[in-house]
Amino acid sequence: MKALAGRATRYRNKVEGRTGTLWEGRYKSSPVQTDRYLLACCSYIELNPVRACLAGNPEEYTMSSYRQRMGLNDGDWLDLDPSYLGLADSGEIRRHSYARFVREAIPDDELILIRDALQRGQLTGNARFVDEVETILGARIEFRARSRPGNKAVHGK
Repeated sequence: MKALAGRATRYRNKVEGRTGTLWEGRYKSSPVQTDRYLLACCSYIELNPVRACLAGNPEEYTMSSYRQRMGLNDGDWLDLDPSYLGLADSGEIRRHSYARFVREAIPDDELILIRDALQRGQLTGNARFVDEVETILGARIEFRARSRPGNKAVHGK
C-alpha cells in the first residue's frame, strides 16, 4: 500500500502541479466477519464523499470504486470481491442490487462498529467473531482506548 500511495501521490502532484501528501494518515485495514459486513464497509467507504459534501450521490464522485461497480467507467481496474459477485449472477442485476444496498441506510450500530474498527485497525464483526478469532489465535484481541502509551487497554466486548 505504501508503494501504491507513493505512486498515486507523485502522479497527482505532477498532473495538478501541487506538492505534499495525497492522504492525511496511514492506510487502515480491518479483518471483516461476513460478506454482509464487507458490503457494508464498501458502502460506508463509497458514501464518504456524500457525507463530506463532495458529491450529492456516490456516482457523482469520480475517485470512487462505486462508478466502476456501476459500469459508469471504462476499463476493468477493480477486482470484484466474492461478496459483490454473490449479489447476483447477472452483472446488470448485481449492479441494481448493489445500488439498492448502498441507498439503504447502514444501521447506526453497524456504522459505529465499522468506523471504530477501521480507525483502530481492529476486527469488524460482533463479539462472537472477536471470541472466535481470539480462540484461533490463542490471544486476546483488545480495542485500545485513546490514551497515552502505557495505560491499560480496554476490551471492546
